[in-house]
Amino acid sequence: MPLRLEDTRSGERLTVRSRPGRPVTMYVCGPTVYDRAHVGHARTYLFFDVVRRFLTAEGQRVHHVMNVTDIEDKIDRRAAEVGISWRALARREEVGFFRDMRAFGILPPDDCPRASDFAPEIVRVAESLEKTGRVRREGDLWIYSPPEHPGTVNFPTDPELARHAVEEPDHPFPRREGALGEFVIWKRQRPPLPSWNSRWGPGTPGWHLECYAMARRILDVPVDVHGGGLDLIYPHHHAENEIALALDREPFSRLFVHTAFVLQDGAKMSKSTGNLISLRAALERSSPGGLRWYLLATPYRVRLAWNVHALDAADREFRLLRSHLHRWLAPGAGGTLGASVVERMAEDARSDLAEGLAADRVIQRLRELSLQLGRDPSDHVAAGKRPAARRALRSVEERTGIPLVSATVPSGRRSN
Repeated sequence: MPLRLEDTRSGERLTVRSRPGRPVTMYVCGPTVYDRAHVGHARTYLFFDVVRRFLTAEGQRVHHVMNVTDIEDKIDRRAAEVGISWRALARREEVGFFRDMRAFGILPPDDCPRASDFAPEIVRVAESLEKTGRVRREGDLWIYSPPEHPGTVNFPTDPELARHAVEEPDHPFPRREGALGEFVIWKRQRPPLPSWNSRWGPGTPGWHLECYAMARRILDVPVDVHGGGLDLIYPHHHAENEIALALDREPFSRLFVHTAFVLQDGAKMSKSTGNLISLRAALERSSPGGLRWYLLATPYRVRLAWNVHALDAADREFRLLRSHLHRWLAPGAGGTLGASVVERMAEDARSDLAEGLAADRVIQRLRELSLQLGRDPSDHVAAGKRPAARRALRSVEERTGIPLVSATVPSGRRSN
């Protein structure tokens, strides 16, 4: 069954397709490793985890890449605050990030390249952009100015999204009405700050270049699916796409997908502001399955206001369903609910996910199943139908990562 997702760039629902003889290539923007992961990150990586699980369960190979941004001014500032090198801080936080993602049951990417390991290649991308004649110097910064494009080859300008654009010295993004944003390709600086040699002297490449360099080397451009949180549309994905248009004459990705924010006290969760609930703290309060249930119950394109009481309720719902299923699948005389009930539910859930990854509908189906099973505590599935019932439930597990009958979050099959 094909998977169709909303493409941010075109506004259309498109089918995820790979090129002939190749796996689906999926590039997801990874963490900037200067602090712990929060539940806003968890929601984004959960979405792409379910995308990958669904495609794999449907028999498609997937090559999933997620970068690690370990070159960034925020890392330099935090490292100076705690009195260690930028590289030591980045490695420490990278370990913590992947530890928390494993605890949440997020499948590890096939490749996790670090920006620092790709620095020479990123420098070459910057030099290629300079050859377009659209780079100018302003002090210690070298800035690329994209051309005007006919048609809608990049993201349509959205003032609300542009308000979330990062505006810092290392990657300014002027918000002019109707203008395509400029971005830094090089900043001159010296050790102990991150520094590499270039034709412009020692320094560090602009943030937006790293994903293009990594994706081109590991997956080839355009990739089939690319995305991250809604806040990455401007400036990051806009800039990535401009680089691909300049150097390859085609978009960075054939399909762009973005998840909406998780809000804390009415504002977007953010590491830079400290307005967050860490993923580790959420998992101390809830089981991984309960947290998945909570985050998936709201459509991924709708903003989610974090609520610990709603999380507690979701965890209770999840645990109650597991209890009902354990009792229903245990040996006993067959009752009124047969395996066909969960087989129909599993097939409906598969259709829900295939059309726009509507995991919220899957959660509602699981709630309804729990209510059905809870009406008659003496009910059991017939002995001869237990294998079929378990297969149906495991098919939902396989696609969502919610452990309905497994002891832990399913690990999924190797996808490429």
